[in-house]
Amino acid sequence: METLQREIADIAVFEDDFAFDPNALSSPLAAAASGDEQPTVVGVDQSFLTNADGEQDRALSAVVATRGGEVIERVHAVTGLDIPYIPGLLSFREGGPILAALEELSVDPDLILFDGSGRIHFRQAGIATHMGVVRDVPSIGVAKSLLCGRPRKDTDGLPAGSRVAIEANGRVDAPDGTLIGYAVQTRQYDSPNRHINPLYVSSGHRVGPETAANVVLELATSYKLPEPVRLADKYADEAKREFNQ
Repeated sequence: METLQREIADIAVFEDDFAFDPNALSSPLAAAASGDEQPTVVGVDQSFLTNADGEQDRALSAVVATRGGEVIERVHAVTGLDIPYIPGLLSFREGGPILAALEELSVDPDLILFDGSGRIHFRQAGIATHMGVVRDVPSIGVAKSLLCGRPRKDTDGLPAGSRVAIEANGRVDAPDGTLIGYAVQTRQYDSPNRHINPLYVSSGHRVGPETAANVVLELATSYKLPEPVRLADKYADEAKREFNQ
């Protein structure tokens, strides 16, 4: 599995390689000004179902397609779990359900945002990179915690809208100091006594690190998570309730 991840990282494109205008992701006016249609942005998140013994035995992958900030389609898929949770090998556990759900979409994504890592990964091939390469679709990883690498400066209490570069360290299969993503602060409290942690944003495939950070900031509304991922998270919980009735 680790060898395959290294091969995927070698194939992945960690720079901008897409046809849409990223400024038009959430703005109809920007899209009209550029003469382009607004791109279809898809958020992906996962939930898990348990059997009678209380063991997680199935994954539910929720996919929400948006255009101009509006939901245009929601689909989900449920498949069995073939391997246990192993840090760094998430895509082998959850990739099947994600691909199954993406197959249910009637629209073609221009960009996919994953709740998980992209290049910020031990072998530079987190779930956003793995799925992005398999589908050959521009993709971004949006993680809530830092899997590996190190920030170039302190990330505590960052003001909203700021970012801090994340570089490779000895835990990453990349030269030390390589830029692999950003800590992105989408929201922050006004109080000095508490703070919101940043998101860890990285290229999945065909999106550069600066663009990935810009996109996440652009798509974050009044919540910490960018809206497509937040909506996918909400839909995953909603779909899961259908199985728990």
